[in-house]
Amino acid sequence: MFFRPQKTLKKTRIKLYNTLALPVMLHGSKTWTVKARDARRITAAEMKYMRRTAGYIWTDYKTNTQIAKELKITPILDKLLEYKRNWIQHVNRMPCNRLPRVMKRYSPTGRRNHGRPFEETSGYVRPERVNKWPNSMTDI
Repeated sequence: MFFRPQKTLKKTRIKLYNTLALPVMLHGSKTWTVKARDARRITAAEMKYMRRTAGYIWTDYKTNTQIAKELKITPILDKLLEYKRNWIQHVNRMPCNRLPRVMKRYSPTGRRNHGRPFEETSGYVRPERVNKWPNSMTDI
């Protein structure tokens, strides 16, 4: 007996999506900085599953919004924005001395140096020592 996605009911696949895939995809999303590339990849992963659930392929020319309406699914990016909004509201309700609230209002002082950072050599092997490794424990 094998798992065949084509034979599984739409209702069951949507429940699997909501209980398994969605929490995994949104884990830690409250603090993400979502860039356009990330948003495209998240949407693509979601729609790949949803198209298959609805029984469409990309040549059927169904838009993402049509498929989401048909399956009665809220797009994952909308949920992500809702999670972020709820997190910000939660942080704003915290007392002023709590770390998340302090970090939200943090603004560094001073200036950074221009250019490439200096190379730190304290953790590296110096070139003049490379060929002078001890051959045995007695050389130490």
